[in-house]
Amino acid sequence: MDWLMGKAGRKEKKPQVEEKKLYLDPKYTSVKIVHLDFTELVKLPDGIELDEWLATFAIAFFNNINLQYGCISEFCTSTQCTVMTAPNTTVYTWLDEKGKKLKCTAAQYVDYVMTSVQKLMNEEHVFPTKYGNVFPQDYDVIVQRIFRLLLHVLAHIYQAHFEHMVMLDMTAHLNCLFTHFIYFSREFNLIESKEYILLDDLIEVLGLNNDKHRSKDVSQTANATTGR
Repeated sequence: MDWLMGKAGRKEKKPQVEEKKLYLDPKYTSVKIVHLDFTELVKLPDGIELDEWLATFAIAFFNNINLQYGCISEFCTSTQCTVMTAPNTTVYTWLDEKGKKLKCTAAQYVDYVMTSVQKLMNEEHVFPTKYGNVFPQDYDVIVQRIFRLLLHVLAHIYQAHFEHMVMLDMTAHLNCLFTHFIYFSREFNLIESKEYILLDDLIEVLGLNNDKHRSKDVSQTANATTGR
């Protein structure tokens, strides 16, 4: 499936410089648009197959993160965002199907992410919609890759465009989406812990570590739920 998805390359660190993180300011982290128990919200409901649950939220997060990026896309230009940056002076690179690094701007990287994920979601054999069609055996791996790429987009929005989200009065919406995304990803172990490191400080100030929530192994859950 890599030929369809493409790959996100390894993170490259720029020389260490002092980085101001506006998104950690208490006046932004303390504002919420809803007060929900996300721990309960993300749990797999009785009677629902895991693959269906993952598909539902993969599509929902894709659409919502795409919308969030769309709000600031006019500021993510080839001159302002020459590379795909993330917190802690990190730069993401995109690898083509041959494993070759592609030099691309942040906007191009996000376009690669959204286009490749959209193609996957349109594939009936990957995201089945017709009665009798089933999810592929490697579906959990595909979903994990999708969530990792979507996290990259969120990381770039926080690092490079949070001031624009402030200007648009969208910070509460962004934090709510991020909170939901993190809880869901952790619940089904969709993203490796090392990927969260770049946003560990945000996760901490938003209080996402201050509960009894624990990650589960998605493959174990799948075996228990679907009998695979």
